[in-house]
Amino acid sequence: MSSSWADSPAAGVSVRIRSAAVEDVAEDAEDFVCAHTRLAAVPYVPEIRLHLVTPSNAPSGVPTGGAPGVGSDAGGDDHVYELWERAGRLPFWACPWAGGQALARHVLDHPEIVRGRTVLDLATGSGLVAIAAALAGAALVVANDVDPYALAAVGVNARANGVTVRVAAGDLLDGTPSQQVVLAGDVYYEEPLARRVTPFLSRAGGEVLIGAPDRACSYLPEGVFEQVGVHQVPAFLEDTPSKRTTVYRLSTHAVT
Repeated sequence: MSSSWADSPAAGVSVRIRSAAVEDVAEDAEDFVCAHTRLAAVPYVPEIRLHLVTPSNAPSGVPTGGAPGVGSDAGGDDHVYELWERAGRLPFWACPWAGGQALARHVLDHPEIVRGRTVLDLATGSGLVAIAAALAGAALVVANDVDPYALAAVGVNARANGVTVRVAAGDLLDGTPSQQVVLAGDVYYEEPLARRVTPFLSRAGGEVLIGAPDRACSYLPEGVFEQVGVHQVPAFLEDTPSKRTTVYRLSTHAVT
């Protein structure tokens, strides 16, 4: 899940693979990520460890009371809102979102989906799905996001799991993905993003899988995806402690 696709610049934003020219900025962002999170196992994918803020690992001294729209038992949410203020956008990279957890679980349980293939993880957030693809034997994994802190999180999280993931910054949604597999966890949570994501995924030449939690505000289009698996996933910053989350494959008969 990514933080500001709907608010991102319009078409024409260049895609940037991180280069030496921005290494200092990236290093500062990685320091920020590490300073405000703790390395912890992902609840539904415990073989992967990420730098997260969750009820069980909020840094010491962080208040854990409820926040608007979040249950009072979801400790650590106040720290997420503090990070939002510091980073200038909601830190989707600091939370294990249900769609990403379900999709990562599916990839690890079915490694043949990505083994030996090139993979794009769209709106990567923490890099969870990208890391799962790398662990499952993908030939090359590219993690994309519009948030520089997310790309920094991908870097530190990939190293923590002993895998290599390339990062691509910027808005890709007006282009056509070249990878053999496109993965997207939790990208149908707001309408402006959904309107752009579906055509992008439909232009992919290979397999497309998404993770989508059951939410009242879901903008998942009808007749575009086929269900391939259902998971009950521990949830963070949601209205319930767990979310029924479905992994879908883009239908070969989809018309968008």
